[in-house]
Amino acid sequence: MTRPAETRQRIIAAVLRIIGDDGVAGVTNRRIAQEAGVSLGSVTYHFATQQDLLRESLRHFVTEETKRFGDLAARNDVKCDDLGQVVEIVGQVAEATGTDSDRIAPYELYLHAGRDPELRAAAAECFAAYDKLAETVLASIGVKDADRVASAVVGMVMGLKLRALATGSGTDDLVDGLLMIAKGALKE
Repeated sequence: MTRPAETRQRIIAAVLRIIGDDGVAGVTNRRIAQEAGVSLGSVTYHFATQQDLLRESLRHFVTEETKRFGDLAARNDVKCDDLGQVVEIVGQVAEATGTDSDRIAPYELYLHAGRDPELRAAAAECFAAYDKLAETVLASIGVKDADRVASAVVGMVMGLKLRALATGSGTDDLVDGLLMIAKGALKE
């Protein structure tokens, strides 16, 4: 028998897959139940409304991303002595944020957060984790005011990643753009 926590995780994973494949509009309780392999009653038992589903799905993604990027920042803290190491980290991040439907879903949820104030706190939490990673890497290579530069770097990364998702292009522009910003920030 499946434990409630496992059922809940299966539902959330199904929601993220559905959003990645068909957007928020594709999320229905019946489809979630089918995708997650649970009963329709399980979906409504664990999540009273679709907004609850969306919030918890974004929060789950945020928790996983925060952990993943926090771990990445911790592994590379004080190890980034030059731009070559930054390129390696950027490559890891770019590779880890592929173009599959699981990576498209957060962008859909971030856009939805613009319409749903209750999702904004979860989105802000995720962006704070991105900012922290960027700040850690930038500071480790000697960028002055890394905390101020970090959000601009994150914005550029998100924009270029969205561009790559939309066009099917690779992550070369992302790496090149980050190197350009980092080199410029080091000259200050």
